[in-house]
Amino acid sequence: MESQGEMEQKAGFVAVVGRPNSGKSSLLNWLIGEKLALVSHKANATRKRMNFIVMHKNAQIIFVDTPGIHQKERLLNQFMLEEAIKAIGDCDLVLFLASVKDDLKEYEEFLRLNKKNRPHIVLLTKMDLVSKERLLQKLGEYQKFQDRYLEIVPISIKKGTKQSDLLDIVVKYLPNHPYLYDPEMLTTENLKEIYKEYIREAVFNNLSDEIPYLSDVIVERVEELPDMEKIYAKIVTEKRSQKGIIIGKGGSAIKRIGIEARKNIEDLSQKRVFLKLEVVVKPGWSKDKKKLFDIGYRVRT
Repeated sequence: MESQGEMEQKAGFVAVVGRPNSGKSSLLNWLIGEKLALVSHKANATRKRMNFIVMHKNAQIIFVDTPGIHQKERLLNQFMLEEAIKAIGDCDLVLFLASVKDDLKEYEEFLRLNKKNRPHIVLLTKMDLVSKERLLQKLGEYQKFQDRYLEIVPISIKKGTKQSDLLDIVVKYLPNHPYLYDPEMLTTENLKEIYKEYIREAVFNNLSDEIPYLSDVIVERVEELPDMEKIYAKIVTEKRSQKGIIIGKGGSAIKRIGIEARKNIEDLSQKRVFLKLEVVVKPGWSKDKKKLFDIGYRVRT
């Protein structure tokens, strides 16, 4: 019998998709064991695909975090939907997340977008919030699609589900392939992208209403010193009135944003962090193709 070291290696890309605020980023952070993906209780926080790497037994799983599947007219939202569709089409396997309380119309929309019929697993989340009878009822509702998915797996991040059990299921469906990246890597993203997401998360957590949706972050530069990270970033917003809200009275709001972002970056980098934040106004940036490109969103439409 083969030992683990002699087993043939597996490697593949696994897209994690679902409606906005379905818990994709929380699931990924739980599986990775590090806080890398942006998590917010506000919908549509994730805007771009990001790759996170998990090593499990003889396999390298490259999970792809995606924006929530949704339809809106704003150019930024069109870009986000394109990112999700491209991730589905490019991957080896899809994990479709749906709350046990969700209507099946979200799953039907995913099936419509899965034009290349990529193999997928349905993850029914938040199973701890309903009775066994309600869970069985929901599983029964999915039975009419049983020829479309590989498996349907009820999970609860907070209790009951082990990371290794879910990873075992994922690995079953990955192709035999040498590792694609250095096994020590946690992500293929560069530091600027990771730090950008930390700052964006702090914006979402510290500002209410529509401001987070009308703002973004540009990390201008990162200086990596032996014992310190120096980060210079701009928070972009659409209106001068929004700039005032982001700064806050006497700089109170931007100070809160900076404190939260800096702490998270220090936890990841294990270094002291100097973070300089500036707020700039780019009118209509979320509807303008060139401005979106300048911020890092390559809109194809």
